[in-house]
Amino acid sequence: MAALTGLRILDLTQYEAGPSCTQALALLGADVVKVETPTGGDPGRTVNGGYFQDSEYFMNWNSNKRSVAINLREQKGRDLLLKMAPHFDVFVENFGPGVVEKLDIGYDVIKAIHPEVIYAQIKGFGLTGPYSGFKCFDMVAQAAAGALSITGEPDGPPMRPGPTLGDAGTGVQMALAISAAYAQKLREGTGQHIELSMQESVTY
Repeated sequence: MAALTGLRILDLTQYEAGPSCTQALALLGADVVKVETPTGGDPGRTVNGGYFQDSEYFMNWNSNKRSVAINLREQKGRDLLLKMAPHFDVFVENFGPGVVEKLDIGYDVIKAIHPEVIYAQIKGFGLTGPYSGFKCFDMVAQAAAGALSITGEPDGPPMRPGPTLGDAGTGVQMALAISAAYAQKLREGTGQHIELSMQESVTY
């Protein structure tokens, strides 16, 4: 039996930072159900030209998961998600700034129907502060965190690092945070709200 057998995760992530987190947990035995849009699903499915079949990029970060298509912009779709949420230990998302608030599925909403939920959010620059409203992707997080200042030739311009520290690096840190929160939940019966910034993850 895998270490995280019994852990159930409702996965509202896309592209890489979130999916790398839930994939790591799935590889350890968690049951991950990925919520995607009915029109196209996770945008990562078509990265690198995968228009007629799922891209290699998508498959790299979404193995060992199941998917369900729900239109969260419609009331019946949101209602379905709210019915599902109490059956999961973890609710994780990495939408752009303001999206969960617009969809009305923020932490307070989910906690009201599922007090023991572990609600995890990955954002480019966190939930507060002067840059919290900015969108982000891997290279932006790495540049903002200073990673590009230590790459390249001694007297040349910065060089793009190979590993996606801003995306997958953040995802692995969030997977560790969720695992710790789950251990605490098993011990004390309480959930919690976890927020992780891609920029801060790179600086660590």
